[in-house]
Amino acid sequence: MISIRQRKGIKTTEVSEDYAVQEENVKLENKLPSSCTSGRLWKILSFTIGGTVALCIGLLTSVYLATLHENDLWFSNIKEVEREISFRTECGLYYSYYKQMLQAPTLMQGFRGLIYDNKTESMRTINLLQRMNIYQEVFLSILYRVLPIQKYLEPVYFYIYTLFGLQAIYVAALYVTSWLLSGTWLSGLLAAFWYVTNRIDTTRVEFTIPLRENWALPFFAIQIAAITYFLRPNLQPLSQRLTLLAIFISTFLFSLTWQFNQFMMLMQALVLFILDSLDMLPAVKKNLKTGSFLNRLGKLLLHLFVVLCLTLFLNNIIKKILNLKSDEHIFKFLKAKFGFGATRDFDANLYLCEEAFGLLPFNTFERLSDTLLFYAYIFVLSITVIAALAVAFHNLSDSTNQQSMGKVGKYTIGLKPETAYNLTHTILFGFLALSTMRMKYLWTSHMCVFASFGLCSPEIWELLLKLIHLYNPKRICIMRYSIPILILLYLCCKFWPGMMEELSELREFYDPDTVELMNWINSNTPRKAVFAGSMQLLAGVKLCTGRTLTNHPHYEDNSLRERTKAVYQIYAKRSPEDVHALLRSFGADYVILEDSICYERRHRRGCRLRDLLDVANGHMMDGPGENDPDLKLAGHPRFCEEIKRNLPPYTAYFTRVFQNKTFHVYKLSRNK
Repeated sequence: MISIRQRKGIKTTEVSEDYAVQEENVKLENKLPSSCTSGRLWKILSFTIGGTVALCIGLLTSVYLATLHENDLWFSNIKEVEREISFRTECGLYYSYYKQMLQAPTLMQGFRGLIYDNKTESMRTINLLQRMNIYQEVFLSILYRVLPIQKYLEPVYFYIYTLFGLQAIYVAALYVTSWLLSGTWLSGLLAAFWYVTNRIDTTRVEFTIPLRENWALPFFAIQIAAITYFLRPNLQPLSQRLTLLAIFISTFLFSLTWQFNQFMMLMQALVLFILDSLDMLPAVKKNLKTGSFLNRLGKLLLHLFVVLCLTLFLNNIIKKILNLKSDEHIFKFLKAKFGFGATRDFDANLYLCEEAFGLLPFNTFERLSDTLLFYAYIFVLSITVIAALAVAFHNLSDSTNQQSMGKVGKYTIGLKPETAYNLTHTILFGFLALSTMRMKYLWTSHMCVFASFGLCSPEIWELLLKLIHLYNPKRICIMRYSIPILILLYLCCKFWPGMMEELSELREFYDPDTVELMNWINSNTPRKAVFAGSMQLLAGVKLCTGRTLTNHPHYEDNSLRERTKAVYQIYAKRSPEDVHALLRSFGADYVILEDSICYERRHRRGCRLRDLLDVANGHMMDGPGENDPDLKLAGHPRFCEEIKRNLPPYTAYFTRVFQNKTFHVYKLSRNK
């Protein structure tokens, strides 16, 4: 990372110096075999201990998260339908394909059912393997059918244990990355401890198990560790090839398992592009960028401008040629989020009103500070940013000297390529997390790695101690080991009792209304019946009952977004004739209305689902408050409220067949 050059001493007499050098060489020749042997043995011992600790801490984290999941739901005791309902929203949709593959008579029939699926979206046949990232469910279902474990392990446990096992790999990858950067496995141990003690902000796997990010982030962490190792100078050819293979495999698996992989890969490419532009990466050819500082800076800015313009131009051209609109809603959301004009677009506002897509709340930093992680991170980040700026200025000013070197005051500093990579990575993903809370899990886990690396890095402490004129080699050794150990002791003393108390708390899954609804659907509706309703609920309907859906939570398809908006007119101010016509156009036989949506109070006015629909339809919103001047009073009452009065205009099209405290199910008449 940061290295300090020692100043050469002033020569006194050539005779005495030559004599001293000869005497020292004789001593070194005598000590060389023993020192090499002891050094090799120490490396082997350190690697063995560090590897064992990484394996143990990963497994313990996995068991800890699995235990929390069991204690929170009493998963081993509840019924199968309750287990499936616990997979909320899109989690249930993904798990349903694993269940579908297991229930298929043969693997080939299971594959055919996924490739020619007509139950996920009514009146359509879609290729689920092409539309969704469900290769992991397919792979697990094949494994479960092939391995002789059916008698000992239920399918749902095989699924969730695989996810918790991946968390062990995730923590181990974070551990290894920090170890590679700092040179000591103590850094990896501190990173793992911080990851666990900041669990609320580093993972959500225990309550959203099938979520795509829980599959993808372990492979992303492996990729970062592999790139960190690959950027080391003077790697052996075999090590380079093996590391490149690890990068390829981890990137491939990451891309297969998460629908947002392209955005993360774009960030990774941007990181490498920035480092290459600033000459912070190992290069086979040097001095390709020449000229004065201003000349080189101008070329760099022009290079950045051309690359960004070409990227946007090619992206738009390809989309227009292929008529791609899958990510259109994301760009609308980003445009509205960063203040480039207000929007009434339903999809963009749906994201804007969700807390997960808002700015990172301030209480996140309070929690991270409670474990000392945020303080350590800011400390390390400040020093490395200063070093990076000095190195970047030096590289742009003078291309004839050694790259990745710079000066701060009278001290010469260097920045290792792997450190520069992780620094740029944490800054870019930090901006991403600050702007969108849902992306914080990418940043906070790497924050653990970066902060622990800095506290255990000899280069960080050497630079700091020299700047404050307290440099001493022994002090560096004391600081890089004592401070991490003290923090580990602090974390154990402060958070161990709370973790033990958390593990002792026993809760139970309880959602009788949803269980009653699913049981009623299974018992009282045809297998081929088509259901309309909210995205979140319909994912559970498909998983628990296998019925056909009109819409679902995998929101990355333009035609599905339009269909969802049309189905959601059940919560808007529309006539029964219009709603019936819309639902029947998608082949719906039943519609499920939820009081929690119809009478929603969770969001503020303007962000309730019914408000978003009213604005998109050009209608004034309910309740006290201002409305845009061009909005008009609706000509009909709100459908989800008025239908419960059983008035003739509604009973002609809809017949109530089920209700409880939460849900109302209506059967649609066939006649129009």
